Amino acid sequence: MPTLALVNFNIVCATLGGFITLFGLVSYLLKERYYLSEALISTVAGLIFSPHATNFIKPLQYANNSEVDLETITFYFTRLVLGVQLVLAGVQLPSKYLRTEWRSLSLLLGPGMCVMWIITSLLVWALVPNINFLFALAVGASVTPTDPVLSNSIVKGKFADKNIPPPLQKIIIAESGANDGLGYPFLFFALYLIKFTGDHGLGVEGGAGKAMALWFYDTWAYVILMSIAYGALVGWLAKELLHWAEERKYVDRESFLVFAITLALFIVGTVGTLGSDDVLACFIAGNAFTWDDWFRLETMDDSLQPTIDMLLNVAIFMWFGAVCPWHQFVANDVIPIYRLIPLGILVLLLRRLPMVLAFHKRIPQITELKHAAFVGFFGPIGVSAIFYLYVSREFLREITVDGQQREDAAHLSEVMNVVIWFLVVCSITVHGLSIPLGKLGLYLPRTISTAISSERVSAVPSTARTDDESTTPHLGHLNAGRSSGASWMPNSLASIVNQVRNDIRRPESTTGHGKGEQQSSAGSSSEAIARDSQVGAGNGRPQISGPRDARLIGHAINRSPVPVLADREVEAGGSRPTTSSPTQSGTATSAGGNTAAMGWQRSIRFGDESPRADYGR
Repeated sequence: MPTLALVNFNIVCATLGGFITLFGLVSYLLKERYYLSEALISTVAGLIFSPHATNFIKPLQYANNSEVDLETITFYFTRLVLGVQLVLAGVQLPSKYLRTEWRSLSLLLGPGMCVMWIITSLLVWALVPNINFLFALAVGASVTPTDPVLSNSIVKGKFADKNIPPPLQKIIIAESGANDGLGYPFLFFALYLIKFTGDHGLGVEGGAGKAMALWFYDTWAYVILMSIAYGALVGWLAKELLHWAEERKYVDRESFLVFAITLALFIVGTVGTLGSDDVLACFIAGNAFTWDDWFRLETMDDSLQPTIDMLLNVAIFMWFGAVCPWHQFVANDVIPIYRLIPLGILVLLLRRLPMVLAFHKRIPQITELKHAAFVGFFGPIGVSAIFYLYVSREFLREITVDGQQREDAAHLSEVMNVVIWFLVVCSITVHGLSIPLGKLGLYLPRTISTAISSERVSAVPSTARTDDESTTPHLGHLNAGRSSGASWMPNSLASIVNQVRNDIRRPESTTGHGKGEQQSSAGSSSEAIARDSQVGAGNGRPQISGPRDARLIGHAINRSPVPVLADREVEAGGSRPTTSSPTQSGTATSAGGNTAAMGWQRSIRFGDESPRADYGR
């Protein structure tokens, strides 16, 4: 007789797969129309499926009902996500970006991080009761780095393409990637002093002198400098090996595209084994791997890396929604809720914004005050903060007296758990809703004014508009049978709702993919079909059949006419085409009977492809 196998593995697979599938069906609508962050949506979904609600996902059972094991699982999960994300972040940057933009990055990573650390620590010290300034420094250090996972959601998509200049996007990616690994010195400066001087140094020996010695040679030399050197070496070797394999056609297409992701896994494992900073090593390796811009250009139009990025984002934030200690925000022994809420608001407002406004004139990528306000406000707290939270809690568990965790270490561990999780939730919520609320703030006043004024005009019979009835009949009929003197209010509300809905649904242009040409009206049905295929039927929906700027895997080579015989000579062993950027490529034209106008072509040809597999596209 068949029985139900309600085991955790089946439930997790069904829940995660079902959510991602349903989210994918409306992902364009939610992300590109309503500007909702996938991190916020995934966190809410994790909360709904968690033991706090439907109890589909039971994280504590997966960890054998051990809180320590659950923290270990979450810690390793964040390490994996950060490692992959930071290698991909390094790959996205142009050639030699860290060297060419070192002045801007030095300002953001040096004085900028110090100011963020001190301001956050002062706020924590002022609002969290019964802690000293060293405790506040440890909490502030954990949330000082901006999160690369949430930053990617800000600098990608339609909103970023329209409102954030490309140089500003790149400096945000570079800063969020580099400052993640550089959070170690700020954190361990406080942790070492707490260990050797807190509670009068009970259970340890050495005092502040040993704490500073460990901070210099262990944190700076072994953790920071060695991870930079290791990441640069591994990234450079990986680049050279991939060049060597590609030139001899040893690597196939799939392995070439996934190379950066497997490199991230290798670095996370090896650097983690050495006990160094795998987060910083991954970012440096990604930069070294694309130091000559070769791999970045070859995979510029590939969708594998964004796909992996999306899957990791959804999975990690669903997990956060499930394991977050939601109940402790209200019932805890370290900070009351009436102090916790102002702390979250003040940290989001003051942690980063004053620093960027003060330094923005020295950062060439920030050309306008509104860009400085944007960069200052969107400094998200996310995966990296949870990573440093569990690094700290693991370190504090080792501070023991007679086999028990020392009292001050236990108190700090509890403070960090409540405060850091709350700040992460605040950042996910506020930064995830800022853009849609901002859009609504632009639409709503204009729409209300238009709706009310048009309704008042239409109340006069001689000037009543006939199109109002066609636009809002389904809501306007709600007023049937009411007196004319009081019927204008429901009609106004109905008109407001419809106009807000139409503003949101209205396509941003009638041309396809941002082209400025206006299509003339066509008399024949074939011309109309051709026009609809170019502009996506004018409804603003994404063209699922292909990318907007359709190119094959790999970057563009010269688009000038290429003789067929010359191409065959290249395939027979002639000189290989050189990679060039799209801006350097000319426009394909016809050059006579023996030449063909070629489209975008790939500079890498894999062994399993026919010689002319990419022609004619």
